[in-house]
Amino acid sequence: MRDCRYAPALPAEQLPADHPAVKPAKIGVLLLNLGTPDNTGYRAVRRYLAEFLSDTRVIDSPRWFWLPLLYGIILTTRPLRSGAAYRKIWDTDNNQSPLLTYTQKITTKVAAHYAGSEVVVEFAMRYGNPSTASGIEKLLAQGCDKILLHALYPQYSATTTATAYDKAFDYLKTLKRQPAIRTMPTWHDHPAYIGLLANKVRHSLAELEQPPEVILTSFHGLPKRYLMEGDPYHCLCVKTSRLVREALGWPEDKWITTFQSRFGPAEWLQPYTDKTLERLASEGVKRIAIMSPAFVCECIETLEEIAMEARESFLEGGGEEFTYIPCINDDDSHTAFLSELINNELQGWR
Repeated sequence: MRDCRYAPALPAEQLPADHPAVKPAKIGVLLLNLGTPDNTGYRAVRRYLAEFLSDTRVIDSPRWFWLPLLYGIILTTRPLRSGAAYRKIWDTDNNQSPLLTYTQKITTKVAAHYAGSEVVVEFAMRYGNPSTASGIEKLLAQGCDKILLHALYPQYSATTTATAYDKAFDYLKTLKRQPAIRTMPTWHDHPAYIGLLANKVRHSLAELEQPPEVILTSFHGLPKRYLMEGDPYHCLCVKTSRLVREALGWPEDKWITTFQSRFGPAEWLQPYTDKTLERLASEGVKRIAIMSPAFVCECIETLEEIAMEARESFLEGGGEEFTYIPCINDDDSHTAFLSELINNELQGWR
């Protein structure tokens, strides 16, 4: 007879003699990140991009138009370019992407905050492996009858936060017995989060001989139409950027909020990061620093697109010093902050 996943309402001494073994009830926390290919080969990258770009939260074009374009053209050529980009930043020691490496480290450190308690922490990816379903299954197998879904996106967007939770809900719909579920709200303006970002800037600039003339905060882009249809992401990004600037006391005219990673011909959120860097270089700006506060840990968008491609573009345009400010990754202060957020959301459950 299979084990029961949840503790029954009756005390153990009142259970029937033939009742299955009962595990103590626990509380699960599932950290959710975007995802990554399993390797840099064509098939693995194609499989990952197919799942990502067929998500209607990410690309909401009519299916009759988008799917033939996706499977007929994009997935034929794009995996080659994306695979080459992933190879530039691949974590060869662990044979996986930096995003997976750092997500594992973050999870390990957050879990350490709950060692010996009733709280169990796992992680999963919206696209690729380990899947969201497998993450939920791990928690259920350990007796979790309550689960907090924690998407690792400080600024909410339907294309990131919402689709991560959608994927979890899709799996929960298949269960005969669902656990109680909570979701983590946005923390784009949390004072402690703003402090983490400000400290990262301070530490990075302290290593420079001269301060940058301009600082950019580059957020992942989004079609402008999504903003007009009600997605709050743009507003949350702008607020995060403003609060970090104010925390540092940096001049407003020397601090620029930009958006990266455009895809397709439609207008995206502006100003564009690449175009802004080209403009600054052409105007004679020699020293800039750039950070990406939408990402809690390093990934292809930060390491390849910003730290490599954007750097090369700025220097070729006449710039002389390009400083990439790293993500907060698995810094102890960051994982302690995430645990603080989790503690707040678990009130009434613990």
